[in-house]
Amino acid sequence: MPPRKRTVQRPDWITDLASTGKARYLQIVDLIERAVADGKLNPGDRLPPQRKLAEMIGVDLTTVTRGFTEAHQRNLIESRGPLGTFIAPPKATFLQQVDLSMNIPPPPAGLDFAVLLKRGLSQVLVRSDIDLLMTYQLGGGSETDREAGAAWLKPILGRVERSRIVVTPGAHSALAALILTVTNQGAPVFTEQLIYPGLPLITQQLGRTLTPLACDEHGMRPDALDAACTHSAGGLVYLNPTIRNPTARTMPAARRKELLAVAARRKVPIVEDDPYWLFADNAPAPLAALAPQQVYYLATLSKCISPGLRAAFLVLPSSDKQDAFLNALRSLSLMSPPLTTSLVTQWILDGTAGDVMTGILKESKERLLTAAQILSKAGAATSGAIHMWQTLPTHWAASTLAAAARSEGLVVAPASAFSQNGEAPNAIRLSLGGCTGRAELMAALRKLAALLEHKPSSESRLLI
Repeated sequence: MPPRKRTVQRPDWITDLASTGKARYLQIVDLIERAVADGKLNPGDRLPPQRKLAEMIGVDLTTVTRGFTEAHQRNLIESRGPLGTFIAPPKATFLQQVDLSMNIPPPPAGLDFAVLLKRGLSQVLVRSDIDLLMTYQLGGGSETDREAGAAWLKPILGRVERSRIVVTPGAHSALAALILTVTNQGAPVFTEQLIYPGLPLITQQLGRTLTPLACDEHGMRPDALDAACTHSAGGLVYLNPTIRNPTARTMPAARRKELLAVAARRKVPIVEDDPYWLFADNAPAPLAALAPQQVYYLATLSKCISPGLRAAFLVLPSSDKQDAFLNALRSLSLMSPPLTTSLVTQWILDGTAGDVMTGILKESKERLLTAAQILSKAGAATSGAIHMWQTLPTHWAASTLAAAARSEGLVVAPASAFSQNGEAPNAIRLSLGGCTGRAELMAALRKLAALLEHKPSSESRLLI
């Protein structure tokens, strides 16, 4: 009777590899990194021998060897000769900075972005005229580019006519061109008190007047907008109503309708900057879905796919406003980059963009949950999308905390960076996407949590 084959019992940190575009050896590295981040593996823990691990996972030995080589290069594991392979202790970083201030999406869970990028660019180069990709174009996007824009926006706005969609080289230049198109010199741009820091720079350079209005917990107050319109004419309203930057709060549906009613009565157009709608659970309908004739709707891919693509879709209230906008846009940025625009179109139409978005949503939720758990004792927090708004304990002022964090190798954004009226709440914005690995993020957040628990040091520096 042949000997019975022995079943290898695998630890709970080992899960089946996903059938995605990500190389299997890199997924093995991900398993190790995730186990360290979740506390299932700790420095000094011994890993199974490579041959046994290959059997547990269901791959060949070469794949595990490649995974271990990569994990060694990332300082995740260390070899101790005949004793085996162990989880490595943390390496001294000498205060290498971890940036928690820049709002970018995290790497998509379960996908190898580099592989997708190479594959997508290869398909673009095969299917496109290289000469057209390398020359000047009029801007605004081709019919196919606009079709891709309509497909991307459909879950958000429903069906949108392609003639109302303009492809732009990012939200920042699109905002500047809109302000040039819709307003005159010196006109007011009505905003909330805490806003995207790029907007004040735009208005200042273009000679417009940034006018922050009174807000409550739901956002801009309709009575404040109504009163401001009595004293000023010819302006526009800028809103970021869903998971707004920086507070991560979402304006309720009732407030959206109230503001639309005031803006319609006062004949003031609204710019809706909406990069985070797809991250929200049960988000209210965008302002542009409620009143498409009143609203210029802007959706950038920088916050949900990658800022390196330099692509944003603008939906105009009507197609007859397109020429004026494109003229203004060309004065700032001659055209969208044809190569990356073609890649965006390719990814949206073949489903890759949707897969990347799904991976980023999954990773973002995991990071938000992790951050909430680590910082639960540090004060109230509001979170969503790729950032959270952390209220500080009374013994810390936001500016003091930011300085202390920097001395610990952490960069955070104090509320003053977003405030337009000189008054800022005692809070910081934490961006969770900039760390490539979750383990690096967890270490940074634990360091921040420890800092928040202690009062600022009042010791004088030693002088010699």
